Amino acid sequence: MSTPPKTNWGIVKQVLSGDTVVIRGQPKGGPPPEKTISLSNIAAPKLGRRVVNTGEETKDEPYAWEAREFLRKKLVGEEVLFTIEKAPNSSREYGCIYLGKDIATAENITETLVSEGLVSVRREARQGNEVVARLCELEDAAKAAGKGKHAASGSQEHVRDIKWSVENPRNFVEKFAGKPIKAVIEHVRDGSTVRAFLLVPPEYYHITLMISGIRCPGFRDAEGKPDPTAKVPYAEEAKFFVELRLLQRDVEIILESVNNNNFVGSVIHPKGNIAEALLKEGFAKCVDWSMTFMKSGADKLRAAERHAKENKLRLWKDYQATTPQISGKEKEYIATVVEVVNGDALMVKTADGTLKKIFLASIRPPRLQDEKANEPAQRSKNFRPLYDIPWMFEAREFLRKKLIGKKVNVVVDYIQAAKDNFPEKVCCTVTIGGVNVAEAMVSKGFATVVRYRQDDDQRSSHYDELLAAEMKASKSGAGVHAKKNLPNHRVADIAGDTAKAKQFLPFLQRAARTDAVVEFVASGSRLRLYIPKETCLVTFLLAGISCPRGARPGPGGNGSMVDGEPFGEEALAFTKDRCMQREVEIHVESMDKAGNFIGWLWVDGQNLSVLLVEAGLAKVHFTAERSEHYRALKAAEDKAKAAKLKSWKDFVEDNEEEKKIEEDKVTERKIEYQKVLVIDYTPELHFYAQLVEQGPKLEQLMNKIRQEFLANAPLAGAFTPRKGELCAAKFSEDGEWYRARVEKVSGNNVSVFYVDYGNREVVDITKCAALPSAFATEKPYAHEYGLACVQLPRDEEYRDLAVRTFAEDVQNRQLNLNIEYRVGNLPYATLIDPNHDDEDIAKTLITEGYLLVENRREKRLQRLVADYRAAQESAKKNHLNVWMYGDITEDDAKEFGLGR
Repeated sequence: MSTPPKTNWGIVKQVLSGDTVVIRGQPKGGPPPEKTISLSNIAAPKLGRRVVNTGEETKDEPYAWEAREFLRKKLVGEEVLFTIEKAPNSSREYGCIYLGKDIATAENITETLVSEGLVSVRREARQGNEVVARLCELEDAAKAAGKGKHAASGSQEHVRDIKWSVENPRNFVEKFAGKPIKAVIEHVRDGSTVRAFLLVPPEYYHITLMISGIRCPGFRDAEGKPDPTAKVPYAEEAKFFVELRLLQRDVEIILESVNNNNFVGSVIHPKGNIAEALLKEGFAKCVDWSMTFMKSGADKLRAAERHAKENKLRLWKDYQATTPQISGKEKEYIATVVEVVNGDALMVKTADGTLKKIFLASIRPPRLQDEKANEPAQRSKNFRPLYDIPWMFEAREFLRKKLIGKKVNVVVDYIQAAKDNFPEKVCCTVTIGGVNVAEAMVSKGFATVVRYRQDDDQRSSHYDELLAAEMKASKSGAGVHAKKNLPNHRVADIAGDTAKAKQFLPFLQRAARTDAVVEFVASGSRLRLYIPKETCLVTFLLAGISCPRGARPGPGGNGSMVDGEPFGEEALAFTKDRCMQREVEIHVESMDKAGNFIGWLWVDGQNLSVLLVEAGLAKVHFTAERSEHYRALKAAEDKAKAAKLKSWKDFVEDNEEEKKIEEDKVTERKIEYQKVLVIDYTPELHFYAQLVEQGPKLEQLMNKIRQEFLANAPLAGAFTPRKGELCAAKFSEDGEWYRARVEKVSGNNVSVFYVDYGNREVVDITKCAALPSAFATEKPYAHEYGLACVQLPRDEEYRDLAVRTFAEDVQNRQLNLNIEYRVGNLPYATLIDPNHDDEDIAKTLITEGYLLVENRREKRLQRLVADYRAAQESAKKNHLNVWMYGDITEDDAKEFGLGR
């Protein structure tokens, strides 16, 4: 009587074919032992093999894959009992496997395979062998039922079409476009590299996959060459960790890129992300280059690696943090951007008024092609980085237009210590409206991402998003990634150059207003401007005022300083706060002997000279008396004197008491309605109106003009219009002649303002003619007004909406107008609609959330302002239009996005 074979316990690691499995035994200090066991008395169809060395590729036998898959799904990862038999003259081990913990009740895997018709029984030893006889009975039953390989037909349908290699891996990745593909992991080369079959029936693709975002220790010798026997710390453990969880498991793979004909992608398993698990246990490190290809989940990988670092697990056992911990208000705060220093640096002002210089974390602004990180390229004497480095100006402009004057959220990522004569840098992630400014910069190609050492923690908290944005910008050839058509800014610096300034002066004088950008503020009334239209840099002095100057370097450049005048620093701060890097409008009147232009500057529609005088930081200069702005300046100065602001703090005015008594008497608002017809409007919410009582006179004038031009038709082209001149112009819509003032002449195009109707038009020079002197003496019938006690929203879209709504309510309608006050020469008035219960047009627009109340201080207007303010509170409460998202007076900064 023979002794029954010994029963062993183990866990199935892998199924090699329909009749061969690898079983892990009980570990005894170290990796568990493995045994490869072929099932006794049966033979499974053979699986196809790829070309190895000089061998030939073979195809599957019918049902070979089904037999293997049947065993894999049933056994991998399961506890089994098994017996081992040694075959004579063979090194292979045979046996029987039982699925279950008690051999008396466990499932005999050999019998199950035979019953399913997936294997053949070796019948040679049937005589006297009860086990084989039992298997033969099961096989006969399977044949009779036509199960598996015993089916009558269709065996070729059960042969896989195996693609052992992919001809164009990149196209293959694009074909699946980031969609999950069902797969089976066939082999684990190391912790971060596996081989797998992609199941895309009828095709089965065999690929090598590098797991995105991570790298585990690999099996390499001292020279870095692959060596499966090499002893590398944690390489074996990482491989075992992955085998235990993924080997021959059903997974989904997302292909994301290609590297040296190996695919790069993510492995999705129902129980979690293997990359995240490896990082969390300290078996792997994050890899920046492959993380950029990931569609999602990079933040989780970073968090898992951070956990391993903090707990000093395995690969991080000697880890020391390189970034000091920052917390509280120093870590995150809200600030207002006051200056863009260059493509990666900002000056911000916090709520308490503190100025801070911060840098956008992990990005580098544009630099010269031959300039290395710490080795500046050779530069000419007149080199100006902002204009001479390609894309530097575009980068600065992108930040300036989006951020200046806006509130942003600042999160400090790390502080770069002072090194090699470079000061300490506070590097941050800056967001506005939920948009990462650095990411937007990189996506536009206005910056590149800094590359770090693997263990360097000093990087942006959104580093992976930056890398992804850079990859997109590089593919599209945006900005610094462009191979041709590099921007070239030829900027003429005429500051202090009298000869050049004289050449530009006539062009700037002729223009009514010229757009400019404030590049630098030297004092309250001295600024450095960039004029885009003329592509020049100029020094600009404010006209009509004398403004104190702060402390400044003395002449000769010997390090001496000139003491500042009282309130000079306050004036500098005032102008800088309102103008620095803002878009402004200027009108040049003259030039001094040093080549500096003198004129008027408007910021947000307000005259800066008037603002400085009103704040008590400047005084009206006698040269302003001949200017059209004199009245506004004088009114602002009187206001500053009355309030004893700054320069006027010790001012004592003659008969001040008498004036005060006289002023107190004027406490009632004076109402003297005039009937008007509103005929046009401007984007600043000014409007033009005709007095109804003057209507007959205007009709008589128009009839006379038409009769004159009908009798004496002008000769086309005989008249040469000049700016500021009153002429006749033929209106495009009706072909009639009207009185017009020339505002601008550009070649054959003439910009005219119809003085009797308040509208503007650009006409051909042939449509202009000299106006007979008999028609030039009458004053214009179109009168310009401002809408009293209101102001437009700062947001451009709401401004346009408010102006359009105002126009719809008033244009070509007869209304009652009452002048409330004047600013300079411009009267500001209220409009009342007598046909709609004396509706106040301004109050209605405030109630509907289109306009805001202006805080006027005149006593006589307080009742009107209070009425308007109550209407504004109603609009705010009901979240109408400009108040839709809450109180805009707290923060009306606009959001901006990627892909602009």
